[in-house]
Amino acid sequence: MVIGITATMMAVEIIAGILLGSMALLADGLHMASHAVALSINAFAYLYARRQAHNADYSFGTGKVNALGGFTGALLLMLFALLMAGESFSRFIHPVPIIFDQAILVAVLGLAVNGVCAFILSTGDHHEQGHPHPKHSLDHNLKSAYLHVMADALTSILAIFALLAAKYFGLLWMDPAMGILGAILVSLWSIGLLRTTSGVLLDRQGPERIRRKIKDCIEKDNDSRIADLHLWSIAPNVYAVVIVVLAQHPLSPNQYKARIPTNLGLEHVSIEVHQCEQCEIR
Repeated sequence: MVIGITATMMAVEIIAGILLGSMALLADGLHMASHAVALSINAFAYLYARRQAHNADYSFGTGKVNALGGFTGALLLMLFALLMAGESFSRFIHPVPIIFDQAILVAVLGLAVNGVCAFILSTGDHHEQGHPHPKHSLDHNLKSAYLHVMADALTSILAIFALLAAKYFGLLWMDPAMGILGAILVSLWSIGLLRTTSGVLLDRQGPERIRRKIKDCIEKDNDSRIADLHLWSIAPNVYAVVIVVLAQHPLSPNQYKARIPTNLGLEHVSIEVHQCEQCEIR
């Protein structure tokens, strides 16, 4: 639904930006074009992950397709931010006349459409993950889609501000300036999403709170200690963990596994146990 709405508004803003001479409006339309593509990638990521969920070729399932979709969306955000900045700089040098009233009307319509799309994404089926809002969710694919829509809303707001300033105060330079400001803010969002999704794709260590909880549960009897622990994300809010336990009087792996709470999102738990008569157990 969001893809269809975004693509329709994209066409309206690009045509209006060209005909009415507004760089801010054209930038918003081009931004929506990038987001229509990115949202399609996000949708494909969900479809692919679902269809391949039981494919044995994927050792830990297809949950990381989610992060890959988010990473790709972030790259597209960065690319189109650079294009927006380049076109805005050119408008400083070669300004064009703007038909203000119609341009403002289209920009307001674009903002309303972005608000509807953001509402749709923020009330979707991701409630089941325990994060009722995508900004707080570890679903990076959904977060990518949400950021694309919010970036669209931002460029619409900047376009309205620039057009009003140009119409009523004669500040024609505000139109390309808002294009540059929008490009900077979108780039910052993109960098943040690239950082988080690349960490998932490269198996960065999972949250410290989960690692600490595992350690406290395994070492609670003062006879065992964790010598090695690797925790990594394999899907949104789902983790795999490999643990090496040293103990003077070791228990079985299943006994240690039973100590770990079941509400930590651990889907794959591997525990290796070694007896250590001479080692120091705190």
